Amino acid sequence: MAPILSNGTSGYNTPESELESVLPVHPTAARRPHAITVQSENTQYTDEHITSKFVNRGSEVTVVDGQYNIKPTVQEYEFQTKRAVSKTGLMMIGVGGNNGTTLCATILANRHNIVWHTKEGIQQPNYIGSVLRASTVRIGADPATGRDVHVPISDVLPMVHPNDLVLGGWDISGVPLDAAMERAKVLDYDLQRQVKPHMAALGRPLPSIYYPDFIAANQEARADNLIPGDDKQAHLEHIRADIRKFKQDNALDRVVVFWTANTERYSDIIPGVNDTKENLLAAIKSSHAEVSPSTLFAVAAILEGEPFINGAPQNTFVPGVIELAESVKSFIGGDDLKSGQTKLKSVLAEFLVNAGIKPLSIASYNHLGNNDGHNLSAERQFKSKEISKSSVVDDMVDANRLLYKAPEEGSKKKGEHPDHIVVIKYVPAVGDSKRAIDEYYSEIFCGGRSTINIFNECEDSLLATPLILDLAILAELLTRVQYRKVGETQDFAPLYSVLSLLSYMLKAPLVKPGTEVVNSLNRQRNALESFLKACIGLETNADLLLETRLW
Repeated sequence: MAPILSNGTSGYNTPESELESVLPVHPTAARRPHAITVQSENTQYTDEHITSKFVNRGSEVTVVDGQYNIKPTVQEYEFQTKRAVSKTGLMMIGVGGNNGTTLCATILANRHNIVWHTKEGIQQPNYIGSVLRASTVRIGADPATGRDVHVPISDVLPMVHPNDLVLGGWDISGVPLDAAMERAKVLDYDLQRQVKPHMAALGRPLPSIYYPDFIAANQEARADNLIPGDDKQAHLEHIRADIRKFKQDNALDRVVVFWTANTERYSDIIPGVNDTKENLLAAIKSSHAEVSPSTLFAVAAILEGEPFINGAPQNTFVPGVIELAESVKSFIGGDDLKSGQTKLKSVLAEFLVNAGIKPLSIASYNHLGNNDGHNLSAERQFKSKEISKSSVVDDMVDANRLLYKAPEEGSKKKGEHPDHIVVIKYVPAVGDSKRAIDEYYSEIFCGGRSTINIFNECEDSLLATPLILDLAILAELLTRVQYRKVGETQDFAPLYSVLSLLSYMLKAPLVKPGTEVVNSLNRQRNALESFLKACIGLETNADLLLETRLW
């Protein structure tokens, strides 16, 4: 079923153009049957569910007078996953921006197998850059050869295929999506030319909300497609109605709502306004000035029972939002897409610290020329991005207090920490091609110094778009997973509302209040792999490789 956008037209009904190729679909775009069957007493299959048992092993550590006392812990869980994949819609706030139009156009190119000419030759559509569609996971070894067996991550459990997502959303700019794609200047001309009729069939974005205090003043000229008035309660009801209509018109089981619009300034956390769910709902009803557009969209999705993902760095999830999601058992995840420089930083900082090398300073400089860069040229919006980028090394530092002095007992300060500087400049000439320069200055053996300089150039939206797909697809999957502790009489229950399993794709991972944030890319990836395997009853594959080390 085609999405219905603000002009009432239906997308995806345009006949396939004679320009489209009949070449085979690239393997990252191809459909694959769910081909994994686990033969174990721990895994059961019915037509409706995959049910698995998984033993979670951990350790409790107490420290007394410098002595570490460790108590191993064991807890057995059952996971139950619905096998039927939901018919899923993806509603993006900012659908007319660089990320939104790039995502729509590339899904359409994959769906219709459009190939296009570049200066390098013929280019086929694919989903390279998607963890789910273009990376693999080890599931064991072939007993005949002893060689590892790897499968696409998307094969571990039934997942939505990106080609099947129904697309729609809101934007403060009313430019039709085919023209918005041209405005973005991300995709090759020949691809734009061929996908244009399909993009035109999507029509215009739905009207959105615009509160000038939250984004840069330079965005005002784009704000011509707005829900009228300044009553935030009315805006909330309007957005909820949009979600319901989109879901009904397209006969959807699930809608994932995704913020890929401009970075907002940070919201002030004010007691009595946004610190509890009751106060937040009351603040919306009174149209309080400190309720941001992204928070309003999050509340709308939560109240409709649909997942909401924040792909930007602002603090959308004020305490009242998290409490509201918990109370209705709705799913939220964020913040800020982790695509280029920050992803590399989370790897390199971990490498240095784990090697016993002490980073003294990390200086990061960025310049980009797309609308995201234009918005970030305003100080308050840049501050949101600076916060999300600067915390990425915190857990690596905390993990090695041999190198860094711990905070004094009772102190609220971090303790010793590398100097970490982030600079972002708007340079229109480079367009969507972001330049990032990093210097890692470290202490090495006996007072020595080491400097690593990295220059990273990337097409910003082409790195970000696959992350949006992965986050949306995983969010849908996690709505189909339930759990219970073995030995207890409780029924299966949904996962906790904050989807911290999405952390691999996010700069500033949102986690359950009171738990530690993990920024280490390796740990984030291992957590995601381990969870997916747990849902089919497989133990985590450690790299011990014991069979190679014993007689």
